[in-house]
Amino acid sequence: MGKHVVAIVRYEKPLESVGKAVELSNGLQNMPANAKVFIKPNIVFWTKATLFPKWGVITTSRVIEDMVIILKDHGISDITIGEGIVAAPKDTETPAHAFAYLGYETLKKRYGVKYINVMERPFEKVDLGDDISLNFNTDIINSDFVVDLPAMKSHNQTVVSLGIKNLKGTINIASRKKCHSADLVKDLNFHVAKLADKMPPIFTLVDGIYTLERGPAFDGKIRRSNLLLASADILSVDMVGANVLGHPVENVPHLVHAANNLNRPMDLSDIEVKGEKIEDVASFHAYDFPYSDSADGNMPTPLAKQGIKGLYYRKYDLSMCTYCSALNGLVLTAIRYAWKGEAWDGVEVLTGKQMQPTPGMKKTILLGKCMSKLHKDNPNIQEAIPIKGCPPDPKDIVKALRQAGIEADSGLFDQIDMLPGFFMARYQDKPEFDEAFFQVK
Repeated sequence: MGKHVVAIVRYEKPLESVGKAVELSNGLQNMPANAKVFIKPNIVFWTKATLFPKWGVITTSRVIEDMVIILKDHGISDITIGEGIVAAPKDTETPAHAFAYLGYETLKKRYGVKYINVMERPFEKVDLGDDISLNFNTDIINSDFVVDLPAMKSHNQTVVSLGIKNLKGTINIASRKKCHSADLVKDLNFHVAKLADKMPPIFTLVDGIYTLERGPAFDGKIRRSNLLLASADILSVDMVGANVLGHPVENVPHLVHAANNLNRPMDLSDIEVKGEKIEDVASFHAYDFPYSDSADGNMPTPLAKQGIKGLYYRKYDLSMCTYCSALNGLVLTAIRYAWKGEAWDGVEVLTGKQMQPTPGMKKTILLGKCMSKLHKDNPNIQEAIPIKGCPPDPKDIVKALRQAGIEADSGLFDQIDMLPGFFMARYQDKPEFDEAFFQVK
């Protein structure tokens, strides 16, 4: 049996570079004639207020259009672009705005493709084995062929986010939360490792024109890397991609699970890399946000360096789902701005589904429905301050912080959609961060 082929190509020209990656990897070898093709980009989430930070976070529209052209040249006429953006459960305007801004309507008019918000479409239950079932978008499950177009990034929970992890955007909200299980064995990585198992044949093209360190969101560090990775085997391209990001496969738990499930070696010995060599393009992308643990409290290192005392804000774990994760950074920002130099009176913030209270804390903020339910009647908590929403309402977060003695600025939460623009300001006026990659002319 031959080796799995992965192509590494430097991005140089529109269409030509993507075409080279497809050709070198023989990526469309498993695509049936006249296939119904589903393209899965990576958009994560979007805000209309600042036209969302795009580089390294979102798949470029340039790569999507190039891939559509190549599919059309292969005689494919039934093409659907689909994504499930993280948004409020009934918010259909934000995804529609994202699709329009990113040029999908132009792609529809120019090439006859369809585009869908998977949250507005039906889902169907898929048994993935090991007593795990998730609800997948019916369009991707019932397609003939999938073109998976993830953005290339490290990830603060799964170490890397590449082809397999990108498929999480095709499951419904309940299934996404289920993936962030409190089960220490069948955890997030265990679930993510199975996402591709019942899919139609997949061609994965990893968009590394821009790459993201400490992803998956805008608070990471973005780089212009000009890389494309491609393969007809999703696990192989993910294993190579992990190494390109500086993380050996054995250090990426969901890839370890996936490799073990398929009896694959983790040393890349059954993979042939064509094009560029891994060692010539590899660049370490840190995935972790450092935390400090001392007598003065457990909290993110930047808060500790600021001198904040009287606060325990333990590091997030795998059980904190995407929706609370999106608010976690904002809560930390509010705490930083609220600090006036006087120690708070034994305040602790608990997140996710697993954390237990620290003895001696006087006020314990329970962030989210899961944590509030877990510790509803916990006798080890002196004063519980639950924030019960799923996800929590920003107004309730402000109220809870103030009840704990942290005078949070409500304005930060009122203008939550503006926060991405604050982080993106660092990339303005730098020519390598080109808006044109996210437009279809």
